Amino acid sequence: MLTLYPASGRASAKGRHIWYDLYRPTEEETAEVQTATGLHVPSRDEISAIEASSRLQRVGSTLYLSTPLLVMAERPHISPVGFVLGKDHLITVRFDKFSAFETAAANAEADDDITPLGVFSCVMESVVDRIADSLEATAAELDSVSQSIFHHKRRKRGAPRVEQFQRQILAKVGRFGEKLSQIRDVLLGVSRIAAFVVDLRQAGMAEEIGARLKAVKQDLLSLNDYEAHLANKVQFLLDAVLGFITISQNDIFKVMTVWSLVGIPPTLMAGIYGMNFKYMPELELHFGYPLGLCVILVSALLPLAWFKWKGWV
Repeated sequence: MLTLYPASGRASAKGRHIWYDLYRPTEEETAEVQTATGLHVPSRDEISAIEASSRLQRVGSTLYLSTPLLVMAERPHISPVGFVLGKDHLITVRFDKFSAFETAAANAEADDDITPLGVFSCVMESVVDRIADSLEATAAELDSVSQSIFHHKRRKRGAPRVEQFQRQILAKVGRFGEKLSQIRDVLLGVSRIAAFVVDLRQAGMAEEIGARLKAVKQDLLSLNDYEAHLANKVQFLLDAVLGFITISQNDIFKVMTVWSLVGIPPTLMAGIYGMNFKYMPELELHFGYPLGLCVILVSALLPLAWFKWKGWV
């Protein structure tokens, strides 16, 4: 789909369209934009390249930029976005919907004298705002998970089993780690293209646009630091969950060990009285059978009392 800004019927101050927004473009739409602007429209494969030399290119006075952006869906994922920033035109190529582009489109329609750099800076500002919102939401969810891990109270009845609870927490922490990894990729790409544009367009850039892009660079630096902080917190929570799982396993083995040791003396006593020796004094006693049962019971209770006194059970 091709969308033109300013919209059809409303020309810019220079009497032509400034921004060509291509969303999942067809070959016909790509050819139309190339004819109208005289600029090359990159394909999805070209904007998906991960090399810095492929993401940041200058051909004459035109900049070819690409970066992954985070798609906020039921399952967040990253999707490549391409920018062709020329002197008189801005071409964007994308394959998913981003709220940052909707914000930039609304500003472009309201501006009577839009410029390619102005639209580009608006998109960058909107992207930074969305990243900041995503990091804030992730931080709040991490705080909730942290409370669940370190302040979880196990009730005797009606509560999920500890193993199920630990699996759920481990899955949540893993999803947070995956999301932060995606945000890290976005921050890296956006930081590169923002710095690239500022450095190459510094001389001919309007003072207002330059200040806006410099503010974007500063915001990206702070967001990088905050993302690193959240990544460290995710690692800490992961280590904590694995530590609690290890403790639970140790508790199980301790219980099994204690009960196996408690069962050894009764087994020994029962084995002794089960032997077929000819002379066994207890067999002649009138209360020999109850006496044997009592000896077996006492041999089980004494180790159990010892473990209880030591605090092992």
